[in-house]
Amino acid sequence: MTRIVFMGTPEFAVPALERLVAARYVIAAVYTQPDRPSGRGQQLAETPVKRRAMQLGLRVLTPKSLRAPDAIEELRNFAPEALVVAAYGKLLPQAALDVPPRGTLNIHPSLLPKYRGPSPIAGAILSGERETGVTIMLLDAGMDTGPILAQRHELIADDDTAGSLGERLALAGAELLIETLDAWITNAITPQQQDETKASATKLVEKDDGRIDWNLPARQIWLQTRAYSPWPGSFTTWRGAALKILKALASAAQHAAPGTVAIIEGTRDGGKGKQLAIATGEGALIVERLQLEGKRAMTAQEFLAGRPEIAGERLPS
Repeated sequence: MTRIVFMGTPEFAVPALERLVAARYVIAAVYTQPDRPSGRGQQLAETPVKRRAMQLGLRVLTPKSLRAPDAIEELRNFAPEALVVAAYGKLLPQAALDVPPRGTLNIHPSLLPKYRGPSPIAGAILSGERETGVTIMLLDAGMDTGPILAQRHELIADDDTAGSLGERLALAGAELLIETLDAWITNAITPQQQDETKASATKLVEKDDGRIDWNLPARQIWLQTRAYSPWPGSFTTWRGAALKILKALASAAQHAAPGTVAIIEGTRDGGKGKQLAIATGEGALIVERLQLEGKRAMTAQEFLAGRPEIAGERLPS
């Protein structure tokens, strides 16, 4: 049986680990990020991959780095025929890539060479793509620049968020991995070099990326609310309190200066009713769900029923 060392960290990587176990590959070890403080209490929390690997009875390692010679020696002692990586969160040094004779297979949630880097799902939504996918590739020393082994396409729906799209891509990537791994091990696949002329890159998403600039077009803000859900979310402030925009639509209507809030008559759920509209640099954002700091998430209609005074105010950019 083929011996594999698996490397992954977030929920996205869990389906791939589960499918490898179900397909009866020998998982010699699972590498994941160290436990980190999480939540309001900042208690140490296990990564989703660590938690699932332990449930499956697998050996788990959480090294801070793979660059030390003893870390490479430990990896070599597991004698993996191949490494499988899914959102591990660390760039592997060449010494680690040189360990497995069949190389390192990586699940990347985009149709490479588009959207290389750490935020390909958010990047595709932000760019207004109608389609994305997953790529099984061989890792090299670059950032997602290695040869492609297989790809699978996935449509992006208008109501997709990074969260919902990521769940589908995780499942698609896990299935494609199993289809590809056997063929790769038995030399039935010829790697294809990436076309550098079509390459694009993404950056690491940070908390402040979610802050809304009302001077942008409504369509771009709408894309942002989806790309940054569930994290970091899209937010503004109202009377000194954070106000998260959880779900919205873009409208071509322009009613006031960017950031100005209005209550308009609109059509929803088959009937007419009041809607919360926020003017933007081009058009307006029709807010469907939102959450004021310290309060529960609610529909725009629930919010307006309790805080009609927001109408006419201008939110900061």
